Amino acid sequence: RMKPTLVIMAAGIGSRYGGLKQIDPVGPTGEIVIDYSVYDAWKAGFGDVVFIIRRDIENDLKKIVEKNIARHLPVTYVFQDLDDLPSGFSVPSDREKPWGTTHAIYACREYVTRPFAVINADDFYGAESFVTLCQHLESVDPAARDYSLVAYVLQNTLSDHGTVTRGVCEIENKKVTQVVERMKIEPHLEGARYEEDGAWKSLTGAEPVSMNFWGFTPTLFEDIDTHFPAFLSTTSSDLKAEFLIPRLVDDLIKNGTANVTALRSNAKWLGVTYPEDKAIVTAGIQTRIDAGEYPADLWGQSDLGTEHLSKPGH
Repeated sequence: RMKPTLVIMAAGIGSRYGGLKQIDPVGPTGEIVIDYSVYDAWKAGFGDVVFIIRRDIENDLKKIVEKNIARHLPVTYVFQDLDDLPSGFSVPSDREKPWGTTHAIYACREYVTRPFAVINADDFYGAESFVTLCQHLESVDPAARDYSLVAYVLQNTLSDHGTVTRGVCEIENKKVTQVVERMKIEPHLEGARYEEDGAWKSLTGAEPVSMNFWGFTPTLFEDIDTHFPAFLSTTSSDLKAEFLIPRLVDDLIKNGTANVTALRSNAKWLGVTYPEDKAIVTAGIQTRIDAGEYPADLWGQSDLGTEHLSKPGH
């Protein structure tokens, strides 16, 4: 059985957070959110980890990853570079930031050869979701456009400290039929609401949403090759335009290219979008430690062994 790869998008700027949230400790012995995700993925059966990073955080992140994660799983680092574009395209002179999550995944096209999961570096997804997605990825044909999404319940994913962006999904017969990226979602009355074109629109809070916890096969890189140039052509004048994964997946569903299975999770999301969220994440992890779900010293137990499985990647 091929063990799937875990791809971690850790190149975000974290503008709302005001710092490098990817490497801010949230566990009792200095663990960061990524440590818990990789631990859960490793326990679930993932075989290796690819970090998508920016060059300016490389040293800080590597220090943390090499200390623990790299002792248990092979690790590769790839860079999301502004000028990593399909042939025929160049970076507009005033453009400062990369092109979003699809562009991030595009950066690892030469390193990922098996079915793979994609996660955000700063979101805590819960062990059960990694088990579910790992089992699904082990069962798919690596050459098929058989993609998947772990869908969370919207009200389990909101922050009390500001608005969030989520991909709101339509699901029929366990298949995702639509994903629409909604910005500025916040709790409201009995449910939630989001702002669009200056007007507030209501949501029930029960909607299934994407937290960027996707399952793909390597055919996705061909899909990006096909769709990315069109996106760049139509948005060249917008210096902040981002090609987000929900938009790509929605296009693939609409034109019948891909089949996307919905894997449901009732887990309560923990994530660090705003500085005030950190205390909630820290408390949430402590609760799980108290319940016996994680060791207090995550990587410190003797049964893990300390054999060096990897050398730092590229």
